Amino acid sequence: MSSARAVLNQSPPFCDINLFGCDVPLMEAVSAYGARDHAEELSLFGRLWGSAAMAERGRLANENPPKLKTYDARGFRRDEVEFHPAYHELMAHSAHAGLHNSTWSGAGTSAGGAAEVVRAAKFFIAAQVETGHLCPITMTRASVAALASDEALRVQIMPVLGTNVYDPAFMPWWQKRGMTIGMGMTEKQGGTDVRANVTRAEREGDYYRITGHKWFMSAPMSDAFLVLAQVEGGLTCFVMPRFAPDGTVNALRFQRLKDKLGNRSNASSEVEFEGAYALRLGEEGRGIATIIQMVSLTRQDCAIASAGLMRSGLAHALHHARHRSVFGRHLADQPLMRSVLADMALHVEATTALVMRLCRAFDHAPHDPVESATMRLMTPVVKYWVCKSAPAFLHEAMECLGGNGYVEEGILARHYREAPVNAIWEGSGNVMCLDVLRVVSRERDAAAAVLAHLAQEGGDLPGVKAALSATAAALGQPDAEGAARNAVESLAVAAAAVALKAVHPGHAALFAQTRLAQRRGLMYGAVDLTPGEIQGLLARALP
Repeated sequence: MSSARAVLNQSPPFCDINLFGCDVPLMEAVSAYGARDHAEELSLFGRLWGSAAMAERGRLANENPPKLKTYDARGFRRDEVEFHPAYHELMAHSAHAGLHNSTWSGAGTSAGGAAEVVRAAKFFIAAQVETGHLCPITMTRASVAALASDEALRVQIMPVLGTNVYDPAFMPWWQKRGMTIGMGMTEKQGGTDVRANVTRAEREGDYYRITGHKWFMSAPMSDAFLVLAQVEGGLTCFVMPRFAPDGTVNALRFQRLKDKLGNRSNASSEVEFEGAYALRLGEEGRGIATIIQMVSLTRQDCAIASAGLMRSGLAHALHHARHRSVFGRHLADQPLMRSVLADMALHVEATTALVMRLCRAFDHAPHDPVESATMRLMTPVVKYWVCKSAPAFLHEAMECLGGNGYVEEGILARHYREAPVNAIWEGSGNVMCLDVLRVVSRERDAAAAVLAHLAQEGGDLPGVKAALSATAAALGQPDAEGAARNAVESLAVAAAAVALKAVHPGHAALFAQTRLAQRRGLMYGAVDLTPGEIQGLLARALP
């Protein structure tokens, strides 16, 4: 081979690894928060999703985005979305692992009170390989919370939704072996303000006909959708199946698929309803209250996925730095690079611990009032901080790879494009802050109990008590909205330090010291860490 064609000083592919077994902070967080007995199950999952075959499926699904087929060859309206086979393979593997239903099914009850943590660990791993397909997985899982509003309908749907089979066939859901559920809430004129929706539903006996539009209809290939529409009694939630009861294609007229910055493997659409068949879910006028049952679950998944993306960014950056030589030494041996990577590793340890701690609250909420309050208060807090920190983190990870990180052949460019959607979807940063203020206002005693519990568990960590006191004071002010972002971020960082304490007390103290007790630079690596601290963080990040 000529010298011009020789490939020198490049890191080998980061694949055919165990994405659970090579992640010490994840393994320890899962163990600390109740899923110690599931290490073997998670290791098998991590080995599969860390394979070169799964990485290739992720690449193909993103390089071959879905296409909308509005009509068939004879001119009949179909509004069908076609996907590359790699997408269907990813969906099949996620469904087989129960990512769409394990917290509701028998698998959840057999998880020993840790169903949310076990599922979260799998979701965290899958997000590192391909995040787009997890959108319908998330909504399908979360929809069951809303379906609880109609027991008869839930009983009909659960035998199909409750299987671990992915069935992509374009046919009525009741004829399928498995199903997915999408969602249509926002309209052109309202966006987050769904009370401004103008789509209307007219009753015809036991069902309704819906006419109107949705500016964002998530996962249009789904078998049914939860949709908000106006009736005489106000905004109401409906289940709109892809097919009408007579087997004809329901009157959902997809206008186009969104051309998105990232999330390329997943379809998002604009749609018009022309008298589409639907069943009411919940009481008239209680649409927001009905659908909000699923929102906390979708927000939870946004945070888990963002944490997983950051973990992947760190792992690829560290892997590259250990193999790439610059100025006579490996990048991973250069003091500046070591400081950057260690600071990033500390952030990932904290975010991993925080999302697993939140999932433990979901596991225990039904029978523990403090955990229930923690779930309600901390879900928007965690989503706000974890999701908004991911894009900047992944930019730093890309920079660690230099030009190789910026090209589309590498996974970090895809991660970087993917990251912003989790901060936008299911409520932007400002919406999260408003939700925190709403919980504090309506459930003052419960919110105070959560803050007191955090102070009790982590009050010995540097800066935590002061941060919690300042947060409580800021959120309790009559004009708290203007200062809400700073207060919510402080609460998230303090909670992350406390969550990490149960996993690794030494790194929890280091995280609190560098994020709360002392002024920190805006960039990763702009903190003072000892050589021993740096070595300890890097050794845990990727053994």
